[in-house]
Amino acid sequence: MQLRSTRARLATAVTVALAVTALGAGTPATAPAAFAATSAPSAAAVQAAGALPVYPEGSDFGGAGTSGFLSYAFAPDTTRELTWTPYAGGAAIPLQDPKGWALGAGDVVVLGDASWSADFRSITLRNMADPAAPAVSLDLGAMQGNYVAVLSPTSVLAQVINEVGRAELRVVTKDGAMTTSRKIAGLPADATDFFGSSAHDGRVLVGYATGPEDARTGGRALVDVAAGTVTATYAAPESGFGYGGLDFSGTHVTWFGYEAGTGDSITSVDRRTGEQKKTVLGAHTAKWYSALVGEWLVHGNPETPAKAVSLTSGETVDLGVSAVRASTASDGSAVLRGSRAADGDGLFRVTAAQDGTPTVTKVAETGQVKPPLEIQQVHVPDSVDLDKTGGKVTLGWTLSRADAYLDVTLTHTVTGKEFTKRLTAPASGTLFSFDWDGVVDGVDAPNGTYGVEAEATLVDGTGEPAYQGWSMNVLRAADPHDYTNNGSTDVLARDASGVLWRDDLRDRPVNGQVTPAKRTKLGAGFQAYNAIEAAGNLAGGPAGDFVARDTAGVLWSFLGKGDGTFVARTKVGPGWGAYNKIAAGSDLTGDGRPDLVAVDGAGALWLHKATGKWDAPYAARVRLASAGFNTYNQIAAVGDVAGTAAGDVVARDTAGVLWLFPGKGDGTFAPRVRIGGGWGVFSQLVGAGDLDNDGRPDLIGYGSGGTYVYHSTGSVDAPFSRRTTSLYAGEGTTFNSIA
Repeated sequence: MQLRSTRARLATAVTVALAVTALGAGTPATAPAAFAATSAPSAAAVQAAGALPVYPEGSDFGGAGTSGFLSYAFAPDTTRELTWTPYAGGAAIPLQDPKGWALGAGDVVVLGDASWSADFRSITLRNMADPAAPAVSLDLGAMQGNYVAVLSPTSVLAQVINEVGRAELRVVTKDGAMTTSRKIAGLPADATDFFGSSAHDGRVLVGYATGPEDARTGGRALVDVAAGTVTATYAAPESGFGYGGLDFSGTHVTWFGYEAGTGDSITSVDRRTGEQKKTVLGAHTAKWYSALVGEWLVHGNPETPAKAVSLTSGETVDLGVSAVRASTASDGSAVLRGSRAADGDGLFRVTAAQDGTPTVTKVAETGQVKPPLEIQQVHVPDSVDLDKTGGKVTLGWTLSRADAYLDVTLTHTVTGKEFTKRLTAPASGTLFSFDWDGVVDGVDAPNGTYGVEAEATLVDGTGEPAYQGWSMNVLRAADPHDYTNNGSTDVLARDASGVLWRDDLRDRPVNGQVTPAKRTKLGAGFQAYNAIEAAGNLAGGPAGDFVARDTAGVLWSFLGKGDGTFVARTKVGPGWGAYNKIAAGSDLTGDGRPDLVAVDGAGALWLHKATGKWDAPYAARVRLASAGFNTYNQIAAVGDVAGTAAGDVVARDTAGVLWLFPGKGDGTFAPRVRIGGGWGVFSQLVGAGDLDNDGRPDLIGYGSGGTYVYHSTGSVDAPFSRRTTSLYAGEGTTFNSIA
């Protein structure tokens, strides 16, 4: 499952506070900082910085800002991939797959909920001049509004239907969690169908319909945003709603029009003289584009090279660019998507030179663009049972690119234990994967939830890392001899000085051999006990427990915490000195709880059934045999090694012969079965749980002649098969008690 929170991301976004001037009554007529356009790097500055940014080959032009441009392409699944590329260098920035978008007010991208901007009712504003700044979301639908134009990183113009059903043009601003709006004054009371230009210099040009219902005409109005009022209006024969093409500069305003028989045209008005002109472009099917740069109208189509015509003098200049699309930026320049004989395909910025004539500079080079680094797919299971997968799990991440490395961190959420691994590029494809063997620092990792974090970084160090957090639950079958909740057997051993040690064994044989992974000192003073026995899970906790009898005959329980340590001992009770042998940890009664058997001085065998209560783990004793067990000098509860109804017990007689007592499941045993002789070489026999993960419990024999593991076979007649082990190698006389 996807991980909601693990640790702080390594790449921290920089948060920038935006100071937004409140727009209310008495606001000065000058444009506040919130509406000021961000200055774009000049063409000379872009070229001085080195290589031009790359316009993605095969993509469509999505619009020009002052410091970058938009492009889009269609993915194989037909979704649209919208990308912002800065002129000044740096990685291209993928944006969400919007139904539609708009661009203006410097570098503010409006991501909308409809394919046509006039239908936007739920929008997100991204200020690409500061990509790390938080996005601003506006719900225009909640105020019966539709998008008209973007004014700043936090404000838009919207057409809002008021309480009497009339359309109003309003500035809608979001400051933190608060959304406010105010009406633009100076427009006809019956104005509807508003649409707008890109805002710059504190102003925006809007178009609208006005007049009687059966004779509607159009209008255009320059709006001073800060003052909230119209400063100039211009008549038009039609509203132009749906055409777009609004533009303005310091000298002119323009709008697009269409007339049957004439085709597409641009109407321009000189802001100083009021003189109106119409520049005919040509047939509507010719896919004309146009943009306004100062007094120059830039226009052309895919078959007609771009020209600039002076709206003042009528002079025409060939720009030398064959283009398919144009976009006006908020700094008054125009950007053409096309090619030039001198320097090939790309994006070209048209600006007015010092003498007023148009100048063309290439600002982006067309080429193949590698996709941004992303983690596209996560192949991490929500849960894995390592007993069913051979002790390993395959973890993988599909990246958008292969020229990267991937740093993986697995963190156990309870203990904080970590596993880290760096993955380099695969031989083919972009799937970075590895098999985790469930081991952390050489020890089987504990069960439970893990945070699985992956951070991808490009090999060349460019761009931002890509991050993905997930969670995975690790499971293994419970082992009664497991004190660390990792599925593997832990063996307790007391040395001659009374120090108790815990050896955590590997959950699976290594090269066919049972191997210890780590030894931990549990504490001193255990010489006070003359019997120590692994007891299984006495109290229903997450791990195994053990019991110890002191020299006064009092039995104590040590309940495991599941992390290899134990809570303070709990007194089970006195009187246990009557027994000369104790064997715990095998379910003899078939109820799923680990019972205890003991032999008294008269050779009687007694059963203490487990209760499942932590403070009183054993019920009153029941006699299983009245005599005969004093012939055995070792007894061990081994679990069900013979495949019978319940747990079994093995006992070694004074001649060194080992006998199996198969459990019947009711606390009693079937007749004993001879296993074999030669067991007198061992000073300790320990029922050690499942050592090799075959589902059956095993036996450890410890002594001065070496330590061996006896794997259970599931057969009554031959229940064990001996194998070597590196456990306690060279330490056959170091310990006087093994449990």
